[in-house]
Amino acid sequence: MNKIGVNIRRLRERKGFSQEYVAQELNISQASYARLENENTKVTVERLSKIAEILETDITEFFNENRLSIQTQNNYEGSYGNGYVQNLHIENKEATQKLIESYEARIKEKDDIIVLLKELVH
Repeated sequence: MNKIGVNIRRLRERKGFSQEYVAQELNISQASYARLENENTKVTVERLSKIAEILETDITEFFNENRLSIQTQNNYEGSYGNGYVQNLHIENKEATQKLIESYEARIKEKDDIIVLLKELVH
């Protein structure tokens, strides 16, 4: 079971933001945003990044909350929790890979900027 939408909702509520506010910042309808939180639609890495920016958090927090849920699930449900962890891992693998690729691209951009700045200095 994928809990990214639930985690987004929790983080939004902690910030005291309404669904309407976040939807407006994303330039989507409140109904579309509600579907995202209710996990009735897939969310792109780009959209996750924008939501993280709006909620003033790091995109990895959407996944960190999943880890907390996994630990709780394991503590209370024994062997069932292990299956939950495996399912969560499989479902988040694609999103995690996209995040890694995004971060690698950002690192390369920063490296390129550093090279250019060094050339300007010398």
